[in-house]
Amino acid sequence: MARRLLNLALNHRKAVFWGLGLLTLAFSALLPLIQIDTDPENMLPTDNPARVFHNEVKERFDMHDTIVVGVVNEQSVYNPQTLANLHSLSEFAEGLDGVIAPDLMSLSNVDNITQEGAGTLRFEWMMREPPDTQAQARTIRENVEDLPLLFNTLVSEDGKAAAIYVPIEDKNQSYAIGRELQSHIDGFEAGDDWHITGLPIAEDRFGYEMFVQMGISAPLAGLVIFILLWVFFRNIPFIVAPMIVSVSTVLITMGALIGAGFTVHIMSSMIAIFLMPIAVVDSVHIMSEFADRYRKGSSVRQVVTEVMGHLFTPMLFTSVTSSIGFLSLMLTPIPPVQIFGFFVGLGIMLAFLSTIIFIPAYLVSLNPATLDRMVDKLPAEDRSLVARVLPPLGKLARSHAKLWTVGFVALFAVSVWGITQIQINDNPVRWFKSDHELRIADRVLNDHFAGTYDAFMVLQSSSDAVDKAQSALTDASTNESLSEATRTWLKDQTLDSPESLSDLILALDDRLFEVGGEDADALEALMNQLEQLDSQSQAFLQPENLEYIQQLEQHLASTGLVGKSNSLADVVKTVNRELRSGEAEDYRLPDSADAVAQTLLQYQSSHRPQDLWHFVTPDYRESLVWLQLTSGDNQDMTAVVESVDQYLQDNPLPEGLNLEWAGKSYLNVVWQAEMVEGMVGSLISAFVIVLIIMMLLFRSVAFGIVAMLPLTLTITGIYGLIGWVGKDYDMPIAVLSALTLGLSIDFAIHFVERTRAYFRETGDWSKTMQLMFLEPGRAITRNAIVIAVGFTPLLVAPLVPYITVGFFLATIMALSALVTLILLPTVMTLLQRWLFRAS
Repeated sequence: MARRLLNLALNHRKAVFWGLGLLTLAFSALLPLIQIDTDPENMLPTDNPARVFHNEVKERFDMHDTIVVGVVNEQSVYNPQTLANLHSLSEFAEGLDGVIAPDLMSLSNVDNITQEGAGTLRFEWMMREPPDTQAQARTIRENVEDLPLLFNTLVSEDGKAAAIYVPIEDKNQSYAIGRELQSHIDGFEAGDDWHITGLPIAEDRFGYEMFVQMGISAPLAGLVIFILLWVFFRNIPFIVAPMIVSVSTVLITMGALIGAGFTVHIMSSMIAIFLMPIAVVDSVHIMSEFADRYRKGSSVRQVVTEVMGHLFTPMLFTSVTSSIGFLSLMLTPIPPVQIFGFFVGLGIMLAFLSTIIFIPAYLVSLNPATLDRMVDKLPAEDRSLVARVLPPLGKLARSHAKLWTVGFVALFAVSVWGITQIQINDNPVRWFKSDHELRIADRVLNDHFAGTYDAFMVLQSSSDAVDKAQSALTDASTNESLSEATRTWLKDQTLDSPESLSDLILALDDRLFEVGGEDADALEALMNQLEQLDSQSQAFLQPENLEYIQQLEQHLASTGLVGKSNSLADVVKTVNRELRSGEAEDYRLPDSADAVAQTLLQYQSSHRPQDLWHFVTPDYRESLVWLQLTSGDNQDMTAVVESVDQYLQDNPLPEGLNLEWAGKSYLNVVWQAEMVEGMVGSLISAFVIVLIIMMLLFRSVAFGIVAMLPLTLTITGIYGLIGWVGKDYDMPIAVLSALTLGLSIDFAIHFVERTRAYFRETGDWSKTMQLMFLEPGRAITRNAIVIAVGFTPLLVAPLVPYITVGFFLATIMALSALVTLILLPTVMTLLQRWLFRAS
């Protein structure tokens, strides 16, 4: 196969050039169809149970993604000017396209609930018009502080901050709506400090900046690689070839992804940046060996043939192993990670094919004078910095083999300990730098308020009322004392849901007007029995269930993990207080279900009756507790879940109730957990596959294991470092395992393959090692430098995930090359006789 591909490249050069050019143009034409997606919810499959339940909860309780706008005044927000601005912005927000105006929450459009008389409530707007005097502002403060549902949610406990919660129809509109809000804020007089935050706007803002970053980082990485290649080879026509391969690989791969209908997620946005340096790896090997072998007057075709003969097999296996490292990500249960892994793996194999066909064709097409000028400009082999450093490094590795071995074993042990210290955590707001306006807004508002991050506890009734009602209906339908018509009518009735139970009660009430005598008595008794069952099934009218919710809220407040919680119990207690004395002693739950129902009926006379259905479903069988958290970190959300689990274990839920979780903060925990589990599985699977490939490549179990040593030490070293420095294991860090697995083995393959070849030629170990730290060592070092430096443009990115990837990828490449050049000579020196006898 190698010979056929080489003949194609050398004998049909124009076809190769035209083919690659047309293919690149065709896929590039698909790039304008790009669609950006930064919603972390899409990290989970659409049929994931947690995601399905989350969306069902949003629909049942009419919950929406929300932008949080906050204003801070270090004296007090309760002043006429600040409140006037708050009022103005609220009215402006209500009129924006994409804003769900009836559910917008601010001081301007919520109710003040007061007692108008004994057993009578008054609902009036908290701030229908902004106050004209400081006295009026103080009155608003007193009213807000008297309503637990609003206090520390709409206005901070210290009175220095106020918030507007802007619900939106589509999370993808959040960035645009945020800009319109900011434009209105910019028209206010100075004096207040305004901030806009919330997970939807952070995610949508990231999408906008990610798109910009894609257009900057990939070309900048290409420029850095181009400059490095010029430093190495000092001839622009010569180094154009790998850049053509790299750019075409990126354009074709991204075009294929977009053309296949996939959105560009935070993961897939990194494909171009990953492939740009990776795609030149094989090219650098070919060009490095070509530059070392070519002399003036040499036959270019002959030199290319010799180079490809040496390098085809190791390049094939390095490409396959690199591709496997990324394709292993398809084993994870995270769709964006699967897409990323597939297309990077595809891009690596595309780069390999392009390299072995295009590079030979291009080199043979160059004018011999161009190559001669390259030879003149290149420093002598023994005068370049790389050439001067490598031989002493090789000698050092061989001469202190036992000491190096002890050092590597110690490093491995320390790294394993570091891995045990890794903490899994992520937070979309932390995807921005600490000085970004969103990070600042997040810090400021969460310092003042109970929290801008949401999580929902959903309690559901699993009452067996329907089963009991069905049993009663069956018994009645078989009652021989009833008329045949009544028994037939009863048999025709169906019960399959709580809703059908309510419908049957209404049907029985109507039927009573049509029958008499014993039939009427029996149907009335059945209706009374069903009404009692129906009442019992309305779990969240029962005071004991509301009392349990209240106690659970008190527990969460005592942990310090939750800034504030809001529930149906809080609504009932507030209304009950005002229906009674209006004093604090009546801020409690009523004693009966009828009294609870009365408070809720009164509440529905407010200007915002729909707010009730954010906390309970109309059938009162499900209830939602809204938790406000000051942190969006997964660790903090996990701690809340664990605290609730412990409470439920110590204080079991009332019979017939169960508790589930929803909300963006909780979904982030779910996909992080699945990603970690999936990454571990994919890493182990890929490691085993690569080990088998190494054994097949070298036809030796011993050499296969030796080749895996640099990879093993690099992976443990990098993740040990992550644990040591306290860097959270987040989404970018997770995918580094694939890159480490895929690229760290490349250098080992080239080193082992060339070592075996030289040893077969010389039969002398010292001579073999001397040769290895000349031409092959220079190629490995040049490749490591190109890839490592190729990722460094990411270090100046404005987005933290890109910076993280840039730093660790550069570190991985440098470390894996260094480990290969020291560890392999060390191990081979110690095991020389056994290894080469086994080979």
